[in-house]
Amino acid sequence: MPCQFSLAELERATENFSTSTKFRECGVASVYRGVLRNMTVAVKVLRHDGQGPSQFEQEVAIHSRVRHPNLVTLLGACTELLTLVYEFLPNGSLEDFLSCEDKRRTLTWQIRIRIIAEICSALIFLHENRPEPIVHGDLHPANILLDANLVTKLSDFGIFHLLIQSNSNSTNHPVEAPIYVDPECLATRKMTPHSDVYSFGMVVLRLLTGKPPLGIKKIVEDAMEQGDLNSVVDTSAGEWPDVHIQQLAHIALSCTEQNSRYRPVLSGQLWTAVETMRDVAMLSSQSSSSLVPEESIIPSHFTCSISHEIMKDPQLTADGITYEGNSIREWFGRGKITSPFTNLPLQHQELIPNIALRSAIQEWLQQHSMVL
Repeated sequence: MPCQFSLAELERATENFSTSTKFRECGVASVYRGVLRNMTVAVKVLRHDGQGPSQFEQEVAIHSRVRHPNLVTLLGACTELLTLVYEFLPNGSLEDFLSCEDKRRTLTWQIRIRIIAEICSALIFLHENRPEPIVHGDLHPANILLDANLVTKLSDFGIFHLLIQSNSNSTNHPVEAPIYVDPECLATRKMTPHSDVYSFGMVVLRLLTGKPPLGIKKIVEDAMEQGDLNSVVDTSAGEWPDVHIQQLAHIALSCTEQNSRYRPVLSGQLWTAVETMRDVAMLSSQSSSSLVPEESIIPSHFTCSISHEIMKDPQLTADGITYEGNSIREWFGRGKITSPFTNLPLQHQELIPNIALRSAIQEWLQQHSMVL
């Protein structure tokens, strides 16, 4: 169960929920930036009417039992105010980057492919949950957050629900970003993993082209028919390899098929293709000329930016970045008061264990024990 925070604590953390600390509106909630127990956090306050109470219960229940490095970490909750406290992610959302030309340039094609792979990995994890799959249900760039290292964190499980086959009369339905929502879901008011697949395809289209979502599928379809996909890709991301342009366009269009029966399963051949593209992109972005076998490539967010080794005891600091526990303690022990990553002064030197990341690292090490 997450940590329980009192209303008084949250009021102090957010200056009594001052408008100056509010930085986001999403669905039936307002999100504030605050300092709670000497740590910068995101405080999500749900409205008491409408979907608020059920959303609160669902988010707490799910986040209490599922952990993944590409899902935002729930730190605690306040039942008195229907409030959820999450890790604060300094880079905002993917929408912030895609909507701003200057920011969009920082998303190279290598980073975009990694983001696509991270989204896909998180969705596969949710869809393969047992005993029932979990559907995110509200996937779009504003709900895809980025940490200080541009690592993806899916947020706002505001309308997902557990897929209980007998519950065919569920009235849960998407209320945000209808352009990204599965047309079948809008028509039937029923969500399945295929609903997330459609939204995933729309996100891929945006990352590939950098264009606004309205009409984006038709633009890519027409370019593909004319054999001129290069004319629609986002050149601010750098020089995309032709093979990746073709692959991503095919993946996105297959995911956004109107009939859900023709959409791929994310964990099948699609994941194999995405994983391969990610590995190639990572190799391309490495400054070293020596090639590493694909099966042994270490996810970049598993390594500490101080020691450059896989973390055994990942600890989250005030700069929103995770470091190896011994390394960051040694850093502080040398009298350092700045962030090792940004070189800016830290508000405090308290650490919080990144349990989700540690679990993911341990699982990855077990899976790759034969090649490491």
